[in-house]
Amino acid sequence: MTRPDIIAHRGGALLWPENSLTAFRGALALPVDEVECDIHPSSDGVPMVIHDATLDRTTRASGPVARRSAAELAATPLRDAPGEGVPRLADLAALLAATSHRLRVEVKADADGRPYPGLLEAALGVLDAAGLRARSVVIAFDGPTAARAAASGGLAGTVWLLSRRVLSRLGPAGVVAEALALGVPEVDCALRDATPALLATVRQAGLRFGVWGADRPAEIARALALGVDALATDDPLSALRLRDR
Repeated sequence: MTRPDIIAHRGGALLWPENSLTAFRGALALPVDEVECDIHPSSDGVPMVIHDATLDRTTRASGPVARRSAAELAATPLRDAPGEGVPRLADLAALLAATSHRLRVEVKADADGRPYPGLLEAALGVLDAAGLRARSVVIAFDGPTAARAAASGGLAGTVWLLSRRVLSRLGPAGVVAEALALGVPEVDCALRDATPALLATVRQAGLRFGVWGADRPAEIARALALGVDALATDDPLSALRLRDR
């Protein structure tokens, strides 16, 4: 059976407040292979660690992330992490610098699904400043963004994330053809959409295959049995126990 990389999704969102420095510190205390975060830009172009394009769900403010400066966002309280604001990617990179863990960065799109101009390049600049490019994996649903990340060179990996709509439209063979055209070495999808046939087609093309959404023990067990290369989970502690038992 393949021994997959265990990725603390949003820092381990079932264990700690998602995308908070508390979560990342907790995840980095575990022998996970990677910690994963999401980024949107501030109004002044600074990559900020937050999943949604708006502040409403995870902070005590509202409105688009991209309408506030980095300083304003850093001072915006997280709903479930007392005393913390929205972290900068640089804050997370500083935590990683003293560890051997890899960092997985999802370059998000705006609320309308449009890529943010310059966000990938700003993120790569942060990773370079921290000396982390070689330990970082860039992931994105937007194919051209994933392709630009792959072409930038020096990363530990790049991943094209497959939505259900894209997977349904392209099918396994079409996914492989597109991934090869983009130049990305890995494709990931939600566990609910993962099948042995899809995995086999991806592997036959020499690509890696990963899943997200394996958050409960039964889901984690299913992903392990499938034989994925990468498993992003909100409960990395359970995933480690099940993988390594």
